[in-house]
Amino acid sequence: MRVFTVLIILLITMLIQSTVLGFIRVGGVQPDLVLLIVILNAFLRGSKEGAFLGFLAGLCQDVLSGNYIGFNALAKMGSGYLVGLAESKLFKDNIFVLFGVTFLASVLCQIIYYLLLIILGVMVTPFWALLRIILPVAFYNTLLVPIFFKLFYRSRIRGLFSEKEM
Repeated sequence: MRVFTVLIILLITMLIQSTVLGFIRVGGVQPDLVLLIVILNAFLRGSKEGAFLGFLAGLCQDVLSGNYIGFNALAKMGSGYLVGLAESKLFKDNIFVLFGVTFLASVLCQIIYYLLLIILGVMVTPFWALLRIILPVAFYNTLLVPIFFKLFYRSRIRGLFSEKEM
């Protein structure tokens, strides 16, 4: 049931990401809600689920967008895995910890994607990529943490993602 619920949330998030969020861009940048869901899931569930959901979500995003297949999958899988490694080491109840984790994981995801573009021969100056894409997306994702954190955290304790369903 929990896996099915996460997949439905992921599909709804992808739908919102590809439709509504295009209208609320700030400076040409929009938040990456799919990455935010991957980060929250990894932060609460661990590295295996973080990597798996990151790969699945990224692959779906790649297929739906028609861009470079596998880039989002690898970037989100790496971010989900690393956030999941911190799952048992960090205090999960403190939202400020999640602010830092989200910012760093978003930067990491964007850097992985940027490096994959360089490997493919797409040249974007590092300074421009850092200031115009990587840091704004990370900041934007971090701002959205309070909205999603309460939903995920409460669901983990009492709701659809509770530990009892395992």
